[in-house]
Order: sequence, then structure tokens, then C-alpha cells
Amino acid sequence: MNLVIDEGNTAVKVAVFQNQEKIFFQVFSKNNFQKEILQVVDFDEVDFCIVASVVKSVEERFSFLKEKIKSVLFVNSQTPMPFINKYATPNTLGIDRLALMGGAVSLYPNQNVLVIDAGTCITFDIMTAKGEYLGGAIAPGIAMRLKAMHEFTSKLPLIPEQKNFNIENFIGNSTESCILSGVYHNVVREIEGVITQYEEKFKDLTTILTGGNHIYLVNNIKNCIFANSFFLLEGLNAILEWQKRDR
Repeated sequence: MNLVIDEGNTAVKVAVFQNQEKIFFQVFSKNNFQKEILQVVDFDEVDFCIVASVVKSVEERFSFLKEKIKSVLFVNSQTPMPFINKYATPNTLGIDRLALMGGAVSLYPNQNVLVIDAGTCITFDIMTAKGEYLGGAIAPGIAMRLKAMHEFTSKLPLIPEQKNFNIENFIGNSTESCILSGVYHNVVREIEGVITQYEEKFKDLTTILTGGNHIYLVNNIKNCIFANSFFLLEGLNAILEWQKRDR
């Protein structure tokens, strides 16, 4: 079985896959990660592991995994991928975007795939039917926009990002609802516009929406999209499965 680990700035997402099937998932706090994962994961059943992190010194922090698992892969910009990377500056490419493209080319082979990751930032990444990653775009996410409005206009309150908002109710009748209407409208219309642009350029485009804030957006976007909360983890597992072919 494969152990797949995605370390963010505040939490660690862990999944166990048996081939392509996810059989375990849990979010751990970073403070007690080693102790907690050793209690809930049966390492006797795990043969391979892949770790992706946005934090420095990841190999040092997760060195205990090498004592439990025979093969541990730490993903970086130099890691061979199951696609052709045409990004002009691959060394600056985020690990999360690499993982998403691993999922795109593996789960949707021979298709044009646009992956939208709605998190702190909103990233747009395109994988062609030829298996070529071309790049995409990076835009501020919901939290960044809400925080910027508060910081640059001090009289506006800071609205928590974990709020749903139906953009059909677009006329705000309070300061909070006006802010939410403005931010959500901009994000949704921006995403719809980007999808339309890609649909005009890439035939039979498949669009995936993922990321921490996708649940607040999916019901408001009119374009045909597929929502997937675990796409990044599935992408990491796909990269690991591809690496295992040469073993």
C-alpha cells in the first residue's frame, strides 16, 4: 500500500491508497504529527510513501518514516514526473501544482485538463491531451481578498473565509454581506471567465475544481466542472505509482 502525505503550513493531510483506491484519510495537526500517525497507520502494511511539503527541511522532519517504510519519496522540482514539463522556470514551480498535474495526466489520460485549486491562492493549470504541462495562472484566493480589504481599508471588518455565499443574493444589505457579495462575485466570475478562455483554446476540456475553498464555489459556477476534494492526494499517489514502474 501507498502512504501519501501532504504537509501544509498548518496541518498535514494523510491518505493510504491500495492501488488507485483511497482506503484511509485523516488530517493531523503539525505539532503531534509523528506521535499521532504512528498510532493510527499500520506501517507493516505500507510499502511505499510519498511526501509533498511547502515547508523547508521536510526530509529532516519526516526522517522517522525511513525507519518504518522501505521506500520514501520526497517530491521536489527535480522529481521525474509522468508528464512533459514545459514550464519556463520549473525550479519555481510549487510542489502542489506538480501533484495536481500528476493527477490530471494519470486520472484523465489523453485529455485536455484544466485544474483549478481554490485555496489561499487560486491556481489554474493546464495539462494537454499530449501529456504536456504548459503552465497557467495564479490569483489571490477568497481569504487573501477578504484580508486585503480589511488591511487596506481599516473601517471594513475582517470576514472569516469559511463562509458560504449564494451569489444569487447579490445585493448585500449589510457591510458583511456586501463584502461577501463583492468577493464571491469576483472570484466566481473570474473562474468562469478563465474556464471559457481555456475551452476556446483546448478541445473537449475537462475542468477539475479542488482546494480548501472549492466547496464554497462549486454550486455558484455555471461551467461544467468536476469537484474533487482529494485531487492533490490522488495526484501524489499517481506520481508514486508511476515511479514504482521502474523498480
